[in-house]
Amino acid sequence: MEKIRITNLRKIPTEGGDIFHCLKNSENSFYGFGEAYFSNIKFSKIKAWKRHMRMTCNLIVPYGKVKFIFYDEDSDTKSTFEIGEDNYCRITVLPKIWFGFEGLHHPSSLILNISDIPHSPNEIERKEIDASNFPWSNL
Repeated sequence: MEKIRITNLRKIPTEGGDIFHCLKNSENSFYGFGEAYFSNIKFSKIKAWKRHMRMTCNLIVPYGKVKFIFYDEDSDTKSTFEIGEDNYCRITVLPKIWFGFEGLHHPSSLILNISDIPHSPNEIERKEIDASNFPWSNL
């Protein structure tokens, strides 16, 4: 899917605790800075579906494990990625891609979103988890 980019990230082990790289302004996935926020997802819980109309998201899971499902209505393309401590990377999601996510780590996982614009409820579309064309359980 052209509107999704995966970037492997560095974890630097140190005696006092690891350092987790996220995003640099010199990287191709950097589209500007608007806001950074964390989202917690409990084990086996699903948060779906949403689509940002203008926001580019950079999604990172520094703690736990999360399954992300992306759907591009224009191309009828679906993609699934599991990222977290054992697969530490960043998913860059360009605007107009539907996505949802599921917590795969007990008791919860932590997602960091570094976005290019501040969050605004006026630029998000949402659908219920069981909306047609979005078969969560089949992916």
